[in-house]
Amino acid sequence: MPLPDPCPAPFNLAAYVLAQAPRLPDKIALAVLSPSRSDRWSFARLEDRVLRVASGLLAQGLEPGDRVLLRLGNRPDFPVAYLAAIAVGLVPVPTSAQLTGPEISRLVPEIAPKLILAHAGIALPDPLPCPVVTDLEALTDHDRATYQMGDPDRLAYLVYTSGTSSRPRAVAHAHRAIWARRIMHDGWYGLSDSDRLLHAGAFNWTFTLGTGLLDPWSVGATALIPAEGTDPATLPLLLKRHDATIFAAAPGVFRRMLRSPMPPMPKLRHGLSAGEKLPEPIREAWAGATGTTIHEALGMSECSTFISGCPARPAPPHTLGFAQEGRQIAILDPDGHPLPQGETGQLAIHRSDPGLMLGYLDDDGVNLPLRGDWFVTGDMVHEDADGSLIYHGRSDDMLNAGGFRVSPQEIERAFAPLVEDCAAVSVEIREDTHIICLAHVSDLADPELRQHAETCLARYKQPRLYVALDALPRGGNGKLNRKALAAAIRDMT
Repeated sequence: MPLPDPCPAPFNLAAYVLAQAPRLPDKIALAVLSPSRSDRWSFARLEDRVLRVASGLLAQGLEPGDRVLLRLGNRPDFPVAYLAAIAVGLVPVPTSAQLTGPEISRLVPEIAPKLILAHAGIALPDPLPCPVVTDLEALTDHDRATYQMGDPDRLAYLVYTSGTSSRPRAVAHAHRAIWARRIMHDGWYGLSDSDRLLHAGAFNWTFTLGTGLLDPWSVGATALIPAEGTDPATLPLLLKRHDATIFAAAPGVFRRMLRSPMPPMPKLRHGLSAGEKLPEPIREAWAGATGTTIHEALGMSECSTFISGCPARPAPPHTLGFAQEGRQIAILDPDGHPLPQGETGQLAIHRSDPGLMLGYLDDDGVNLPLRGDWFVTGDMVHEDADGSLIYHGRSDDMLNAGGFRVSPQEIERAFAPLVEDCAAVSVEIREDTHIICLAHVSDLADPELRQHAETCLARYKQPRLYVALDALPRGGNGKLNRKALAAAIRDMT
């Protein structure tokens, strides 16, 4: 596939995101929504606040390249501070407001921040490594800064991987990362300047930050974000009341919304899902309830999304969709050799991809791990005859049953029509002996589940253990935490 146009130089990520402000000064860029009110920001107000906060940051004695740790909640302060830092060459490090004191303290030596921006009630590192600013309003009492333009390949921000299967890693992205996201505007979103995109995730999540805020602003569209503490049950009402045209969320959010009747949403064109594999029953239930489809994407903090369905080319049922136009991908065996169509291997993306990270932040700087010319994602897939990709889970989530490697996604797909939620994990019942366990949210008894497994799964793929739970462990964005689930089952058995 041909690569998109190269990123222009000189370039600044924040300047690109806010480039529509002079053209659309009075248009609403951001509305933070609750059932009773909304906080609205025009494009002119947003850019003005960003550039004044940028000056305020420099007034703290910071210099280009210095890192700013963000300990902020789901409020407009978050994207303002993020863009303000980037505007003047500082390096923001957004982090989850849910991290505890010990968790953020462990990350601080690697981040080495020169300043922390924090909201009250959000845990801070102990000991504090640098000054902390909690009065962000005071940072606006300055003249507007000027965008610092420069090399598109220079470091723009750091963001942490989720760390659900191993320790979190700091991903370093260049200013050009936002330019590369244009591939997704047609390849996944179907995004235009007339859209009103409502995203249900937290600001610090790269899915929300990019899909919910930066991409809509870059084309002059309106971003709609639920206020902190919004109950997912109220999201359909917000979608209807605020004429949302696109809705984005993790699969778990769609699942919770579908537990209640959905009101008519005449403006909604489609949904977007990412973060984990979307179960087909959720897609089908959403279509039945809203008359719209959900377009799914596969991505990661290291490269955002690069496999997806879209309005112009919907994904065939039970697939992830296709490589987006301009993406060069491969499916590799353990030795790094490309596999033929139909064989399962690790998905990889070429080092030339404009959205690929600069690398992971390590003790000796920023390093990009490659296998030849490929960055290996750890996602297990195979390519169907039509070029679409079928997902088999993460390589570190793969199950071992009697020497056979089994995809947890395949087992979960088999049970999805019967249960509200489920996940397949490996459980060690004695030293060096593992079995497949299915954790499920349902009222079904073990014999019913076993009988169903016998009708649709090979013997070695059938779970040996079934555990009924009230809910599966999921993060604040609805993403399944397989590591926590496996630990909880081990404690129960």
